[in-house]
Amino acid sequence: MYHSVSDHPEDPYNITVSPARLDRQFAWLHGRGLRGVSMRELLVARARGQERGLVGLTFDDGYADFVTAALPLLHRWQFGATVFVLPGLLDGQNEWDTLRPHKRLLGADGIRRAAAAGIEIASHGLTHVDLTRATDHELRTEVECSRALLTELVDADVQGFCYPYGMVDARVRAAVHHAGYGYACAIAPAPALVGDLALPRFHIGQADSAVRLELKRRLARVRGRALEAA
Repeated sequence: MYHSVSDHPEDPYNITVSPARLDRQFAWLHGRGLRGVSMRELLVARARGQERGLVGLTFDDGYADFVTAALPLLHRWQFGATVFVLPGLLDGQNEWDTLRPHKRLLGADGIRRAAAAGIEIASHGLTHVDLTRATDHELRTEVECSRALLTELVDADVQGFCYPYGMVDARVRAAVHHAGYGYACAIAPAPALVGDLALPRFHIGQADSAVRLELKRRLARVRGRALEAA
């Protein structure tokens, strides 16, 4: 789980990875025989029993620097990825973060450019609200309208959803299922919710050196076995 890719020194929410660090992280994956792919590709491969060696790469919030900074590195390493965007805030900013810096979000042209480059475009809702606190009407609007707008924008079926702030409960998961999404990403959902509509992820940040990446890879294996056992 990535967010912004830039050299901006201010990062109060630990959501920014520099292009140089991202390049080294991709090199680490490649050096271990791992290939970054979109969530859609990962889940298709899993259904065929061919997921070995694949790592789902996600970029939340749809920052404009995805196209300028992350996309060239994905191409360099021949990786795929999923970017979760906010069609209700096209060309806007991450105003939900009360502390600065505020960063520009992708607009329609940037989203289409990413899609044309083979990146999976998926929904992060309309306006980045905590859906577990939304009214039923707000919840339906956030999940259903965002999918409809993105489908029209990229002229392709939108299968993926990402819960803002990683927050999901049974009501929100049911709404996402009803809206027609095939999968949804969270961060660390409750074990009872884990599945294709509440996929856990590991946050990757600027501090994640080779040692930390290896620790997270091992932890992912442990958690994966625990979830399978459950």
